[in-house]
Amino acid sequence: MTIPVVTLNNGVTMPQLGFGTWRVGRDAVAEALRTGYRCIDTAEMYRNETDVAAALAGSGLERAEVFVTTKVWNDHHGHRATLEAFHASRRRLGLDVVDLYLVHWPSASDSVNVDTWRALESLHADGLVRAIGVSNFSPAQLDVLLDACDVVPAVNQIELHPARPRLEERAYHERHGIATQAWAPLARAAVLTHPVVTAVAAAHGRTPAQVVLRWHLQHGVIAIPRSASPERIRENFAVADFSLTPQDMAALDSLGGRTAP
Repeated sequence: MTIPVVTLNNGVTMPQLGFGTWRVGRDAVAEALRTGYRCIDTAEMYRNETDVAAALAGSGLERAEVFVTTKVWNDHHGHRATLEAFHASRRRLGLDVVDLYLVHWPSASDSVNVDTWRALESLHADGLVRAIGVSNFSPAQLDVLLDACDVVPAVNQIELHPARPRLEERAYHERHGIATQAWAPLARAAVLTHPVVTAVAAAHGRTPAQVVLRWHLQHGVIAIPRSASPERIRENFAVADFSLTPQDMAALDSLGGRTAP
């Protein structure tokens, strides 16, 4: 099954559907790789970078076949601490180069966010990271980076799903060439029993999760569902061989109470 790719603002491409690893270990990551996922999202805070490394090493895949994201945690903000955290993550992952490095959460201090971002810029300039971005940043916080720094974030990873479509953030990202990536794209299963979702799923002979993930893809959003269940890992991956109609998309958009762009 061919998963579409997104071209980031520096020309790097990444799969539009990835596997989130919060609270999962080596077995789940290995199953995701066997299923066909080629985008793996981890973080320093998840404490599973070594599990990701083990799954990658055991997969038989070439390094270039898998896009790996990790993130710097809140207690390592600031220029020097961020650099140290990155190199520790890189060692745990067993990688020479990380595909995407994110600031996991913004600091309450704009100046600290700028110092942290400048550390990411230096890692990118040194060729240790192919792309850099942020997670959970508001448009106002992104404005600070854009005004003070040289590199526009390639990605902003935010909580996003049909019940929380984040229209303002998505519009801001589009204006500035920032890719939108969704964590909790299934709303921690909260939207899967919604009558609109189940009706669209029934019409297509698909599961509610597949319909919601397809909604993300058709809106151009990068989605990273997570699961420890092999069956659900495989189910969540099987979303590239059907399409939602404009009417389906509008119905799913209505869960957020407003019309999506």
